[in-house]
Amino acid sequence: MNTPISALLERKSPLVHSVASTVSVTEAVAEMNRHRVGCVVVLDGDRLVGIFTERDILQRVVGAGLDPGQTKVAAVMTRNVITVPPDTTVQQAMTLFTEKRCRHLPVLVAGRLSGLISIGDVSRWMVDVHRTESEHLKNYIAGGFPQ
Repeated sequence: MNTPISALLERKSPLVHSVASTVSVTEAVAEMNRHRVGCVVVLDGDRLVGIFTERDILQRVVGAGLDPGQTKVAAVMTRNVITVPPDTTVQQAMTLFTEKRCRHLPVLVAGRLSGLISIGDVSRWMVDVHRTESEHLKNYIAGGFPQ
């Protein structure tokens, strides 16, 4: 649990899907669907200005009755994005996901986006850790490790 999230980022594609704040919600959703992701980060140049998630679509667009073709992402994105440095531990990320009720954490290095960690990434990592630990314990009990 003291593993830094940088170790999780090394296991996944470094590609972070993004859109400009000036695109329409329809265009942003098309980008999310094209890549089969639940969010895109919103950039102005190379500066992180927000994140646009499935929850934003449901609450701020559909729930508000806005026209997604006419609404700009800037109007409905989450602006105060919780970000983390790469040395954040898995435990700290899990705490943020729980306390802040978010599913994605952009990872910044010197103020620049270097990756995106999701609650799914952490769940997969936890499953792998538990599977490995279980195998080690099974081998130990079965006498598979030399004395």
